[in-house]
Amino acid sequence: MNIVSNASLEIMPLGGLGEFGMNCLALRYDGSIIIVDAGLMFSEVGHFGVDIMIPNFTYIEEHRDELLAVVLTHSHEDHIGSLPFLLKKVNVPVYGTPYTLAVTDRRFEEHDLSDKVQTHAIRAGQAVTIGPFKVEYIRVSHSTVDCCALAIETPVGVVIHTGDYKFDETPVCGDAIDVERLREYGNRGVLALLSDSTNVERPGRMPSEKAVIPALEDIFDQAENRIFVSCFASSIHRIQIMLDLAEEFGRKVFPVGRGMVRTLEIADGTGFLDIPEGLLIAANDYKHMDPEEVLVLATGCQGEPLAAMARIAHGTHKQAVVEEGDTVVLSARQIPGNEKSISRLINECYKRHALVFDSTSARIHVSGHGAQDDLRLMIEATKPRYFIPIHGEYRQLYRHKTFACQELGMNDQNVILLESGDVLCLTKEDSYISGKIPVGKVFIDDDRSTVIDEIVMRDRKHLAYDGVLVPVIAINQATGELKGNPEITTRGYMVVDGNEDHIDDLKSVVLKTLEDTPYDERVDLEAFREKIRIGLKRYIQKLTGQRPTILPVVMKV
Repeated sequence: MNIVSNASLEIMPLGGLGEFGMNCLALRYDGSIIIVDAGLMFSEVGHFGVDIMIPNFTYIEEHRDELLAVVLTHSHEDHIGSLPFLLKKVNVPVYGTPYTLAVTDRRFEEHDLSDKVQTHAIRAGQAVTIGPFKVEYIRVSHSTVDCCALAIETPVGVVIHTGDYKFDETPVCGDAIDVERLREYGNRGVLALLSDSTNVERPGRMPSEKAVIPALEDIFDQAENRIFVSCFASSIHRIQIMLDLAEEFGRKVFPVGRGMVRTLEIADGTGFLDIPEGLLIAANDYKHMDPEEVLVLATGCQGEPLAAMARIAHGTHKQAVVEEGDTVVLSARQIPGNEKSISRLINECYKRHALVFDSTSARIHVSGHGAQDDLRLMIEATKPRYFIPIHGEYRQLYRHKTFACQELGMNDQNVILLESGDVLCLTKEDSYISGKIPVGKVFIDDDRSTVIDEIVMRDRKHLAYDGVLVPVIAINQATGELKGNPEITTRGYMVVDGNEDHIDDLKSVVLKTLEDTPYDERVDLEAFREKIRIGLKRYIQKLTGQRPTILPVVMKV
């Protein structure tokens, strides 16, 4: 593919368009590349043994000599989670805000990269020059802290990448979104705006993080025994609210779950949490306190079976257990696909006669992504020539384009819908898509370190749906004659469950294959095994339509 470089800026999404997660964008000008964010996506139903998915970095590896840096907008996993995997392939400097880099430092420790990666902390309002790009960090509001949009000055114009944002003028932690700076860029002229599309289908403005306080105050006021609150460990604003309410209502806070404990340490260390002295307690202190004196702050709001909240609800956690009269608060949205696990979690709490609150019964959660009026404010502030919806499934991207054209009067030709892999070229006068680069998902095993190739994934899927069948026979090494009867072992092959007749039929197929194979060919074990496999495969497909994995074992005795 011929890619114009000298006169155009190339914008190439490696992930995050047409899907939620795996946000990663490359910008290239005159042989120099920077990457904005390097996120992951959590596994979906049908991904057997897969924990996470990351972008395919083939293009970056092929252009490793051009890559200058990675710049990060904020610390959520869908924006930083694939960073260690990228840096193992191409080790370049990483730029981010102090809290974001404090979170990535923990990821680097897990991947043995702590002494190998060069990081640069950039605060909101500061800028850094990286090759032909000048990147300014502009404060925005989101569900975590120290989040920034990026104003990227290039030789052809300014590109603004919003990251994840909403217009929250009264955040619980940190500063509010810097609308004035966005407007300054809009007045100077913005070539292109790349804006979060997550909540484009929701009308109005997204409420401030402080909107959850009244409902939570009522819950704390009415609770007579223990209070268990589960939220995302990255929801620093929500955690600060819980700490403040605990102090107000005379409760001590027992943090449970590695992610929660780690987040409290990082946020406290970087100054984004205000934790009153003596408010946090350890497991030994918790055991000796009266139920009305404690708040348990736990991870696992999505009902993950091994997370702290699920184990607390099932009574298998070593330190904390839900008991009759306790109050459980799930202060988070339900991520699509997690409905069943969350329902199981809630059911377990009710079985223990606890009172449960979630976002369907009380206003105890607000999104960190802007709704339609937030998106309107961003476009009106920046006044871009070109508008490129990002971060969302294709319907969100499409709706964002429709909103910009119909509600804000943008020219349809200037609102560009991209898919991951598209190469968008922007010049001072024009825009066009010049081609595609290789993209896709790379599967990472449940140890979060091992890459799984497509063949292994295909085999896992095959085994899961059709099972495995192992025929075992023994033959005389000298004559090729059968020794004893064939044995058939199956796992996950539904047809034979309790069906001895079918097993006998399969044994007959093996015996027929033996009879049809000359003695001299039987001692060629590889060829003989393949004959048995093909014979069983044809018989099973004709009879049942199933395709189990068949692994013949032929032993010479």
